[in-house]
Amino acid sequence: MRILHTSDWHLGRQLHREPLLAEQRTFLEHLLSTVRQEHVEAVVVAGDVFDRAIPPLDAIDLFNWVLGELADLQVPLVMISGNHDSPRRLGVNSRLIERAGIHLRTSVEDCARPAVLHDEHGPVAFYGLPYLEPGLVHTQLGAEKPSHQAVLTAAMDRVRSDLATRPGNTRSVVLAHAFVTGADTSDSERDITAGGVPSASASVFTGADYVALGHLHRCQEISERIRYSGSPLAYSFSEADYPKATWLIDLDAGSDVTARKILCPVTRRLRQLTGPLSDLLTQPEHAEYEDCWLHITLTDTNRPHMAMERLKQRFPHALKLSFSHQHTASQESYRSRVNGRSDHEITLGFLDHVTGAPATTPEQNLLREGLESVRTAAAAREAS
Repeated sequence: MRILHTSDWHLGRQLHREPLLAEQRTFLEHLLSTVRQEHVEAVVVAGDVFDRAIPPLDAIDLFNWVLGELADLQVPLVMISGNHDSPRRLGVNSRLIERAGIHLRTSVEDCARPAVLHDEHGPVAFYGLPYLEPGLVHTQLGAEKPSHQAVLTAAMDRVRSDLATRPGNTRSVVLAHAFVTGADTSDSERDITAGGVPSASASVFTGADYVALGHLHRCQEISERIRYSGSPLAYSFSEADYPKATWLIDLDAGSDVTARKILCPVTRRLRQLTGPLSDLLTQPEHAEYEDCWLHITLTDTNRPHMAMERLKQRFPHALKLSFSHQHTASQESYRSRVNGRSDHEITLGFLDHVTGAPATTPEQNLLREGLESVRTAAAAREAS
């Protein structure tokens, strides 16, 4: 069976307040073209279909359009909800639209209810593990503790149990939205830390013939059978140098996997420029960046007057402006100081700063419990 693996569409997302809906439509047109040209037999979307729980109407319209196009092509679609999606909203009418070959998996109850598709070699069972917020679902899954490792293990135990009841020639594909250990991250993913550990081991997926992952935005291979497709567009400047792609997967009669990257279209490049304002405005070697989305860092000792306005005269798509002279040890911005640190580490640093002493072990545990409670409550609101 030929499968197109994609994820993290984030329909409705903006890049530094720049709308991206036109670029997202270009990607979806490319996806449909790939389905036609490569004779794709199933499309899988591993979560974060929308960028927020209540997406804008134009993002919903785009979503409905691509579903209709795939239904017209009679190509089945298997899709799960991610940590940005509202599972209940995304899953509305899921039973009804399944008749059109659109298989949505957005709840814990769906984990062991596969969409079973067929090719000339027999059945392929597609299992969808939506984003599983440990604090909300660990009891329901019977997981030993509220961690990503534990809830994914419990969910996969259900998958393996169901698979064992099916004919021996049944191949399996698992969709999951998670951070798997060993993968590379970027700046545009939302933190899903739970119990101090945001990731789970790839070993939890033992038994699946192919695992289509979502959540991380870089297209990458964890193993021959476990891959992230990444996001189809760059959603932060940290992704500027990483090509965007989908995976074209061939799953043969013997469950062997052959994978090929299909590069996504780039309507406008993301680039980063550094230098003094006068050079950026006048030097001819920067002409190639005039049509790019830019993060510009000025190295002038003093902040130039109306710098962004002047830069936009040459670089109309400049989106972000920084000043390198502000990033000394004494003047470093708060944002840069906390970049890459977890919420727990940030709160511990704040406590150390205001009290003059590091947190004790009980204080560390209390802060962690408080953060988990707030994060779980927020996740519950988005899931409703």
